[in-house]
Amino acid sequence: MDEYFPALEASVGTVKACAVFGRSRATVHRRRNPRPPVHGPRRPFHHPAELSDDEREQVLAVLDSARFADKSPGQVWAILLDEGVYLCSQATMYRLLRERGQSGERRAQAVRPPTSKPELEADRPNLVWSWDITKLKGPVRGVYYLLYVIIDIFSRKVIHWEIWPTENGTLAGEFIQNAIAANNNVAPRSIHADRGTSMTSNTVTGLLALLGIDQSHSRPHVSNDNPYSEAQFKTLKYCPAFPGRFGSIEDANVFCGQFFHYYNHEHRHSGIAMHTPASVHDGTAVHIQARRIATLHAAFQAHPERFRGRRPYPPALPTKVWINQPPVISETDTSPQSAQVA
Repeated sequence: MDEYFPALEASVGTVKACAVFGRSRATVHRRRNPRPPVHGPRRPFHHPAELSDDEREQVLAVLDSARFADKSPGQVWAILLDEGVYLCSQATMYRLLRERGQSGERRAQAVRPPTSKPELEADRPNLVWSWDITKLKGPVRGVYYLLYVIIDIFSRKVIHWEIWPTENGTLAGEFIQNAIAANNNVAPRSIHADRGTSMTSNTVTGLLALLGIDQSHSRPHVSNDNPYSEAQFKTLKYCPAFPGRFGSIEDANVFCGQFFHYYNHEHRHSGIAMHTPASVHDGTAVHIQARRIATLHAAFQAHPERFRGRRPYPPALPTKVWINQPPVISETDTSPQSAQVA
C-alpha cells in the first residue's frame, strides 16, 4: 500500500491521505526529514536558574556546619530566612543532600555502649539457673498474676515457682532465697535472667553478691539469650489443660502446682533424651538410661532382623548445655572468618 500513498497524497493532501492509510502525519514528516546525526558527546544542558558549582558548595557547607548539622533543611531554610539570608529553596537543599547521600536522619543519635553476649556452660545440675516472670490472665481483662519460675538449664527441672500479683525487687530476692532452700540449700554457680526491673534491681544484685552467685543478663531486646525459661513458658501455656483465664490467684496456684509436678516428674523432655527433669537433676537418669539400653539389647537379641542387624541405643544424655554456645574454631584454622562461620 506504500506505493499508493504518494499518489493519493498528491490528489487529496497529506492530512487526508494519512487518515485513509491510518498513519500519523508526524511520523510521515519525521521519516521524510530525519535529524542530522550528532557527532561527539552532547553539551550538558544547564537551566538558567541552576545554582553554580560555587553556590552548591556554599549551600552544602552551610548544611554541614556545626550550627545546622543536626537540623532538617526546612529548619535551616527558615532560620536563614529569618536572618535575611536566602540561599535556595528547601527542595534544592534536599536534592543536594540526596546527591551526596546525606538525605537520611540528620539529628545526633544516642550511642549506647555495646553489650556482650552472655555465654554460660553447664555440664551438671546446679551450675546455671535461669529465671523469668510471665503473666497469667486473671478473671477480667486487665487483671494479671505474675508467675516467677526458676529452672536448672542442665536438667530442665523447675527448681521453684511462685505467683504474686505484682513484681518488684524485694519479691524477686525472696523468690531466689526460697528456690535455694527448695533445692536442699544448694545454690548454683550462676543465675541468668533478662533485664526486667526486678532482675536488675539492687536487692537482687546485692543478694547474689552476698551469696557468691555470678549474675548474668540477656542483651537488650534479645529474647534468644534466655531460651530455657522461654521454652518452659511455652510448654506451660501450650498445655491442653491450660485455661485461658484464672478465676483467682488461688486457682492459678492450684493449676501451677499440678502442672510443675507433672513437668518435673512425668514429662519426658526431648532436650534431655526423653528423661524427666527430676531424674536428670537427682542423677537417677543414668540408671534409667542403663535399663533402656538393656531393654533395647534384649529386643535386638530376640529379633535382630527388626533392627537391620544394628544394635539399637536410646538417645544419649546430654553432657553439656549452653546459653549461647561459643563458636567452635578448628585447630588448623584460627582465622576470624572460620570463627564466624562456625
